Amino acid sequence: MLSPPPIEPASIGPLQPLGPAPSREAPPPPPQGFHFLQRRVRPERSRGFGLSSGGGMSSSPSWPEGGRILAWGAGAGALLAGLLALAFSRFLLDAFRRWKVLKPVPGINPCYPLLGNALLFEKQGEAFFQQLMKYSEQFRNIPLYKLWVGPIPFLILYHADTVEVILSSSKYIEKPYLYKFLHPWLGTGLLTSTGDKWRSRRKMLTPTFHFAILLDFLDVMNEQASILVQKLEKHVDKEPFDCFLYITLCALDIICETAMGKNIGAQNNKDSEYVRAVYRMSDLIHHRQKSPWLWSDFIYSICQEGRDHSKNLKILHTFTDSVIAEKAQQLKNQEHKSDVIINGEQSKTKGRRAFLDMLLSTTDENGKKMSYLDIREEVDTFMFEGHDTTAAAMNWVIYLLGSYPEVQRNVHKELDEVFGDSDRPITMDDLKQLRYLESVIKESLRLFPSVPLFARTFTEEVHIKGFKIPQGTDCIIVPYALHRDPDVFPEPEEFRPERFFPENSNGRNPYAYVPFSAGPRNCIGQRFAQIEEKTILATILRRFQIETKQKRDELYPVGELILRPNRGIWIQLKRRSSSNF
Repeated sequence: MLSPPPIEPASIGPLQPLGPAPSREAPPPPPQGFHFLQRRVRPERSRGFGLSSGGGMSSSPSWPEGGRILAWGAGAGALLAGLLALAFSRFLLDAFRRWKVLKPVPGINPCYPLLGNALLFEKQGEAFFQQLMKYSEQFRNIPLYKLWVGPIPFLILYHADTVEVILSSSKYIEKPYLYKFLHPWLGTGLLTSTGDKWRSRRKMLTPTFHFAILLDFLDVMNEQASILVQKLEKHVDKEPFDCFLYITLCALDIICETAMGKNIGAQNNKDSEYVRAVYRMSDLIHHRQKSPWLWSDFIYSICQEGRDHSKNLKILHTFTDSVIAEKAQQLKNQEHKSDVIINGEQSKTKGRRAFLDMLLSTTDENGKKMSYLDIREEVDTFMFEGHDTTAAAMNWVIYLLGSYPEVQRNVHKELDEVFGDSDRPITMDDLKQLRYLESVIKESLRLFPSVPLFARTFTEEVHIKGFKIPQGTDCIIVPYALHRDPDVFPEPEEFRPERFFPENSNGRNPYAYVPFSAGPRNCIGQRFAQIEEKTILATILRRFQIETKQKRDELYPVGELILRPNRGIWIQLKRRSSSNF
């Protein structure tokens, strides 16, 4: 604490007349806002510091109250400035050390202090994604390269052997700083959590994806797929149309009913506020991740983007909050009504159980139930990951089948062998027989992985291909580039489902193809996604033939959180001549 310098009391001798008496004008009023500091003093004793409460001269002078407050403020400010300077110095020192260690790793130039390569990044999602892919091709024959996003370096991995180092290890399950910008929406659920919370949550949620539960969900998928083909009927033998929203709304209806037990009828309401909010939120988060000047929560909150973020976040959370509350009340009402009496006999009511039902009743190893916020962050994660990724995947399959008629004919042949001309619902046994369709989906995900890039953190020092990587370094795995390695997939831009025939994929490095990630932190819902994609695509293709005149270079893929075509998927539908529908 700062204190005033001591003031020596003046020596007072006998008063001597020194001339005319000084003027006794009233002292000036205190500055506005400081009236609370004014003391009642006698005018004749108002000179100088050190006035005692009795009006006499004080033997130990002190500052007025305002001076003390200013001194405290100055001291606190100096302390805060010192702490900030110390923290910034340590940050700079750490950044310098990291820069020095990573200097041998090839990188993008120019790289600016504090901003890194951020000023080079394209602003639009479409252009930025193409820029990143261009860099990956530029360094194709090098094991890895680095990008500086502000003061944070990221290693870009796009070769199977380098990707394997991090995905195969149970040590490297931490998510980087940039995932923080997903927290307001998804919290720290299964997608974004790390450490013990992730391990505990993964263990708790794995049973909800048991095969028997997924079998119940197949009914929902069949029902919603039937609605979808009815909606598509009006486009048969008509002009090209964008099918992307149709597929997306079908996927949304499926995830709402399977994840939350609620039929929202999205396919009957094209103007879905929730879907628009998901797309806008994805765009906002992606832009913020690559813009260091928007990382501060305070700065972001006063920007237009930040206000837009809050608006869309409210839409997303209001939707899930209302469904969770409704489901919780429903379960409470049914708590004591599990048995119903029908015709004098007791029978057990059996309804479809949604993920939310299981979340509301599941417990950890200590018997503790999930909190409301725990449930909401998992529901939000299921909703986002469960409809957006599958919708994108199915749209890419539809585009590729329209572009490769011979492949589509092979799919139709397989469907005819399994179903003939029947219009019966699809069963799990049917799905097992659709092996060629499965290869088509896998090859589509190779060319257009739903998640085009994801990240991890090295929690300890590691060496990759002769490069020393310090502890705490973040890396970005780029499946879009990884899946185009010509040493693994010759002529990588060609669509060839036979790449995934057993005889052609045996011996392939499992980390060369990671549309659902890989290793201990792989996608928990990949089996759900595969069943949904095969069911919906088989339903469409049993009834229609797909054509497209859209060229590959007209797709303009945008690799934000999910890989989407910026201009949609434009197709034409023809009724299959052998169909009895």
